[in-house]
Amino acid sequence: MKFVKFFGELSKNDTLIAGGKGANLGEMKRAGLPVPDGFVVTSQAYKYSLEKNKATSKIIQLLKGLDVNNQKQLSEVTKKIRSVIENIKIPNEVELEIKKAYKKLCGGKGIAVAVRSSATLEDIVGASFAGEQITLLNVKGEKEVIKAIKKCWASLFTERATFYRAEKGFSHEKVLIAVPVQIQLGVLSEEEYKKGKYKAGIGFTIHPVTGEKDKIVIEASYGQGEEVVSGEVNPDTYVLDKKTGKLIEKRVGSKEKMKITADIGLKEIETPKELRNKECLTQKELKQLYKVALLLEKHYDFPQDFEWASQNEKVYLLQTRPVTAFFEKKESKLRINIKPLTKGLPASPGVGIGEAKVVFSPKESDKLKEGDVLVTRRTNPDFVPLMKKASAIVTDEGGMTSHAAIVSRELGIPCVVGTGNATKVVKGIVTVDGREGFVYPGKIEELASREKAFTVTPEEVKGLKTKTKILMNLGVPNEIEKYKDLPFEGIGLMRIEFIIASWVKEHPNYLLEKHEESKYVDKLAEGIAIVAKAIYPRFVVVRFSDFKTNEYRNLIGGEKFEPVEENPMIGWRGVSRYISPQFEKAFRLECRAIKKVREEYKLNNVWVMLPFVRTTWEVEKALKIMEEEGLKRSEDFKVWLMAEVPSIVFMAEEFSKLCDGFSIGSNDLTQLVLGVDRDSDLLANMGYFDERNEAVKRAIQELIKKAHKNKVTVSICGQAPSVYPEFTEFLVRNKIDSISVNPDTVAKTKKLVYGVEKELKRRK
Repeated sequence: MKFVKFFGELSKNDTLIAGGKGANLGEMKRAGLPVPDGFVVTSQAYKYSLEKNKATSKIIQLLKGLDVNNQKQLSEVTKKIRSVIENIKIPNEVELEIKKAYKKLCGGKGIAVAVRSSATLEDIVGASFAGEQITLLNVKGEKEVIKAIKKCWASLFTERATFYRAEKGFSHEKVLIAVPVQIQLGVLSEEEYKKGKYKAGIGFTIHPVTGEKDKIVIEASYGQGEEVVSGEVNPDTYVLDKKTGKLIEKRVGSKEKMKITADIGLKEIETPKELRNKECLTQKELKQLYKVALLLEKHYDFPQDFEWASQNEKVYLLQTRPVTAFFEKKESKLRINIKPLTKGLPASPGVGIGEAKVVFSPKESDKLKEGDVLVTRRTNPDFVPLMKKASAIVTDEGGMTSHAAIVSRELGIPCVVGTGNATKVVKGIVTVDGREGFVYPGKIEELASREKAFTVTPEEVKGLKTKTKILMNLGVPNEIEKYKDLPFEGIGLMRIEFIIASWVKEHPNYLLEKHEESKYVDKLAEGIAIVAKAIYPRFVVVRFSDFKTNEYRNLIGGEKFEPVEENPMIGWRGVSRYISPQFEKAFRLECRAIKKVREEYKLNNVWVMLPFVRTTWEVEKALKIMEEEGLKRSEDFKVWLMAEVPSIVFMAEEFSKLCDGFSIGSNDLTQLVLGVDRDSDLLANMGYFDERNEAVKRAIQELIKKAHKNKVTVSICGQAPSVYPEFTEFLVRNKIDSISVNPDTVAKTKKLVYGVEKELKRRK
């Protein structure tokens, strides 16, 4: 037949004729998976029917000039298009094939079927279109099936589907729709439903919130499962170990209502009280679901989100699609058959393609053009202007919290660090895979395409409300123009080192010696004000300077004022500098810059943070200096302390009296809890430096618990939440107040946090 194909005739490669849903039903059927039989009214039938009725030109005309962001216009236009489609006369040749297929499927009896929509760009990696078109259940008889097919065709132009296509960049005219018609399960009596004979739900072959690949998650409820998909009921949730099938976690939901088959369509009834708080699935059903989940992922070689139903303890698959929501994979399913030039630590996700330029010093800036790949031994703050020009960054040295790693993540530039030999072997046009840590010769466009599957846009999370505040880290003031409209509630960390290194360039003591301290104050104030003004009234937490002695020595005039330390990382830095006779005057200049921003620029949304806090007495001294400079803690002027040294965890009660909030610096906290040099690529490659270490997590749990007991907030501004989704989930579960991440992960983090909070709420 020309316009109809049975499931057994289709495969996953037939999306152009059967749509994503139809192609996957055919693929599962051919793979021997338990799928109720059915057929697909192909996309050609839709296209042919529209053309025969001269409806295509009408639709194109209605779509001209449509602004999908204009809600009223979107509603009016899509309603007219749906009316055009629902009122067409299906050509005889198409209708005859549909009736013939329906008769064959039903064995000559007018039994009930499910009629589903299946767009040709649906259920593909990066664009699931989940829930964008309609499904009609318990449809009986030829006339009702024909009517249902037209309704499915029309649903291609629902408001949400039309908006979604526009947002994803798909042309409306090029997206067609097919309609799977499938034997309806659950045609049972109301009594049988009330006895729990029919259950349905969804499953994931990966944890849909945390991205953990070693877990399978099943949600289940009684009835046809519409409430589970739409989120209208609290279903039972089962978390299974993917390797063993063992039940790791279980939550019994309330399951107050269910939809069941009626004479026409479905009707809603209350779930009997004896079933509501009873575990929905039997061990037999769980074993079947575990088995089909494994088979699905193995068959598709990609994590799947599937719909299922169980009738009399026999499990069936109704739909599957790739997991396109927040999904952070550590390994790519894409295999590159090209030998890499080098491999290092994946420090900032993404793919960069360009000509490799080896640069050993910022003074060689003329070597690097816009879009080149910066290859160097290591970076420091002076490299920032060069880094901003690069399409990717590769270093010989450094770990995942080195300067190159941190800054590249903030700038959203792909980065690979700690290769050991990049400056010797990386030449010519190269492709840098910042997600996996490889540098390949030549252009590999497939890798760039792969990255689209990981992208979460700000538009996707618009309107999502989270209890945990999502903040943003920022270093370069002018970058705020690029990021100011991202969905963050404040700047959780603004580093002023970038202003000092790029705008001032001279050591503050050197400027004091020349009586040019106003230059220092003005430049700092200018940089801070740019950010505070751009996001007002959202707050900006400015971290006072946290250069180490070796970094201060690099500033003009710095050698005269800075000692040479064997280990600057745990040396004279942070608050210990501010209260010292050698640096106190310079610290007072930073305080005056903050005061200038708040009082002269009238930007009272600026707060401050003291870094690398070791003792309570040094904080008391620093606060006294700040007060003398006109910066006293108040309702609209908060002081946060960075929690990087374990002493702040042990004495959180005492420190709580001196601040309004803590901000965890996960890089230094990990370094000092585990005794691991965070700049050591050797130890990092051996797996020692990991913020997810249980000891680090226990320290964070303890800090949050003590801080909240003393009515002090806790945030985090270290790199871990920007890199590890599972770490973000850990923080939310432990009731952290806010999470500050790099600009490129703000939207993803918001989506992840929303999902975790939603899951926690449902479990209460």
